[in-house]
Amino acid sequence: MIIAAGIFAEYQNQQVFERELRAKVFNEASLVRARLEGNINGNVQLVRGLVATLSANPDIDQEGFSLLAAKLMAERSQLRNIAAAPDLVISMMYPIEGNERAIGLDYRESKPQREAAFRARDTGELVLAGPLDLVQGGKGLVARFPVFVDEPEDRHFWGIVSAVIDVPRLYADSGLNASDLSIEIAITGTDALGADGTRFFGSGQITQDNPVELDVELPSGGWRMAAIPKGGWDSSPPNVWWLRAVMFIGGAFILVPIFASGRLMEERQRNIGELHRREMQLARLSRRLRLALDTSKVGVWEMDIESRSLFWDDRMNEIYGYPADGEPRDYTSWARRLHPEDTDRAKEEFRDAIEVSGKYLSEYRLVLPGGEIRHIRAIGAVYRDYGEPARIVGVNWDVSADAALNDELKRANTLTEARNRELVAAKERIEFIALHDALTGLPNRRYLDHVLAEHAALFGAGIETAGLLHIDLDRFKQINDTLGHSAGDAMLVHAAGVLRSCVRSGDFVARVGGDEFVIVCRRTRAGEEEGTHYLADLAERLIAEMQRPVPYESHECRFGVSIGIASDTDSYADPTQLLVHADIALYRAKSRGRNRYQFFNDALRTEIVTTKRVADDILSAIEKTQFVAHYQPQFDSDTLEIVGVEALARWEHPTEGLLQPSAFMKIAEELNVVDVIDRIILEQTLADLKDWDARGLAIPKASVNVSARRLHDEELVSSLRELAIEPGRISFELVESIFLDEQDELVAWNVDLIKELGIDIEIDDFGTGYASIVSLMKLKPSRLKIDRQLVLPISQSRAQCQLVGSIIEIGKSLGIEVLAEGVETMEHARILNKLGCNALQGYAFARPMPSRELSEFVTSRRWRRAS
Repeated sequence: MIIAAGIFAEYQNQQVFERELRAKVFNEASLVRARLEGNINGNVQLVRGLVATLSANPDIDQEGFSLLAAKLMAERSQLRNIAAAPDLVISMMYPIEGNERAIGLDYRESKPQREAAFRARDTGELVLAGPLDLVQGGKGLVARFPVFVDEPEDRHFWGIVSAVIDVPRLYADSGLNASDLSIEIAITGTDALGADGTRFFGSGQITQDNPVELDVELPSGGWRMAAIPKGGWDSSPPNVWWLRAVMFIGGAFILVPIFASGRLMEERQRNIGELHRREMQLARLSRRLRLALDTSKVGVWEMDIESRSLFWDDRMNEIYGYPADGEPRDYTSWARRLHPEDTDRAKEEFRDAIEVSGKYLSEYRLVLPGGEIRHIRAIGAVYRDYGEPARIVGVNWDVSADAALNDELKRANTLTEARNRELVAAKERIEFIALHDALTGLPNRRYLDHVLAEHAALFGAGIETAGLLHIDLDRFKQINDTLGHSAGDAMLVHAAGVLRSCVRSGDFVARVGGDEFVIVCRRTRAGEEEGTHYLADLAERLIAEMQRPVPYESHECRFGVSIGIASDTDSYADPTQLLVHADIALYRAKSRGRNRYQFFNDALRTEIVTTKRVADDILSAIEKTQFVAHYQPQFDSDTLEIVGVEALARWEHPTEGLLQPSAFMKIAEELNVVDVIDRIILEQTLADLKDWDARGLAIPKASVNVSARRLHDEELVSSLRELAIEPGRISFELVESIFLDEQDELVAWNVDLIKELGIDIEIDDFGTGYASIVSLMKLKPSRLKIDRQLVLPISQSRAQCQLVGSIIEIGKSLGIEVLAEGVETMEHARILNKLGCNALQGYAFARPMPSRELSEFVTSRRWRRAS
């Protein structure tokens, strides 16, 4: 019996030792588990506020993201960094320094992180992945929060917010690496898969050595923790040999049981002391936990699910507006503070956590006795200790500031969207006004430029061709001047309506000037054959429609159109020059009599090329002094003595020889350089007069042509003064159509000043214009030159002879000298002398000649022999 008792005692001692050892291991492991769960849940809850903010403001940029993340990182946590990955690609990071390698990471391409990211997206729930190797180095536990954006008609996936929990720091803060830890721990459940996951902490030997196992509850899944004592379970109780000795001695000395009992009591007391020490250690840990909770302002609660008895710490009482009086709380203490609008939802979420999911996560509002409203976020989990009823434990914290910030962001976002809509509408209005004519509503020149630029690109790609009609209203100015601008506006609106009604739906109509319109007919390459015919038919319809009378305030207004047409279907097609070509064709149509249309063709192109070449040559000739003066003598009709010369402009062209004014004067007028040529001829004439005087030649004066443009020059008189012209030596020949019946003040003023300089005024080509006798009396010229068209027929026509005689008589009666041009024969000279003409000029005496030949001509007096 003593041996059996000894064996039993030793067995019981071993069992007690093992139970105590397992209890010790369980307690230490539980403490580590609590730290792990608390640290991880605390980190996760910090990030949930950021997720809510992103859901409300999905357009946040890096700067705004950094501001929000910085506030979270300032909290006591193990967070290493926070990243936002719209569409599963990391584009925002905080902090950026040290994490640059993670920017641009695509979860879909990262094999270690792809599965967890897809699981978060597909389930719509938090996925805790890891521990895993980070792109930026080190190991981390990655909490991936799916972000969904609620819009009025849809709820769509925005992306992933990943919070990296620094694993080494988490282990250190949770006590896993503590030097005084008396147990060895292994943790299984990578990616929070629990027992189904892989081991990521500790040795595999621990899981095979009958460990104490605990479930680490995480926000998404859990881990399985296994713990054994350092050295394993095979260690013997510290009192094994002592017990054996006692049993041996007790067997030998059965009479000393009291001594043995005393030893056993002593052992019991030692165990009690050990338990007390452990209680003190637990108290210290509790104080540390309380300090952490106070710092984070998180309230902790626990409820017995069966009895509904509720434990609240002081922070919970503070949050819910109850005094910290230690009074017990129950389910109704919580429910009575709920906001009426959130009561049903909050209760349903709490019931679902208890009865279904075992996980509690909720947000709701409280109404405190003073009317203050607080926003609360709550998390919790159901657990059951061995032999104990089920309980639920959780934490609450006040997120009113986050809710206010979220509301402010929503209001700002709403205001921004409203302003953006206003800006878009205003932009559209401005663009419409900028691209359309206010009177007719048609597109304007700017819009036309856009269309032509677009067409040029499509033409270059071989996609389309186009035809362009440049339309100008004929007789519009007369309507505008006689009936007023309102009538003109009405005609423009009517014309715009006609244009709209005549074109196809795809044709473009624009108003580009006062009474000018443009139609652009674009077509694909397949429709080129019918393009020219369509343009001609359209032009004919427009001309016919525009000729119809338009009633306006009891008036019947009539006008027509001239149309220039250009197309880019020919060999010299240039889409960028369509408008220019059509404008040239329009000019030709108007010059042919108006109310017609004209296509831009090879002849017009050749004319343009020729005109440009001549224009370039004219400008070059001015620079190179190729314009020279030729002189045609003028003779007294009685004595046949030279009374003067007319200076005529000639162009000594380097390749085409000597050119008459008819070859270049029209283009020179278009270039506005006729006044420059006039000045060149005047300066040459003055130089030649000095040369002739030096040679002793009797040439009293010279006549020089002056253009209308030069007479309108305000600087004309000052430039003439600089030439120091000798009075009576120079006459300015003015074409009578320049101004005689419609003199303007500047021309009349210049003519008077020219006379004061001693320069005579002559009227050239008299009889071909429309000068009146009154105009002659006002101007008081020194000479009239009868045009050659009136002089040539006088030898065959008595009526023409009488007409010329009448002009001579008018000149004499006004005291004006009369000179006849175009004297081709001596018969002309005889008749003109008989009619009383003062001077003669023509091929019967001499042709125009340069200065050198004129000197020889005067010296030889060849005209005497000719006469």
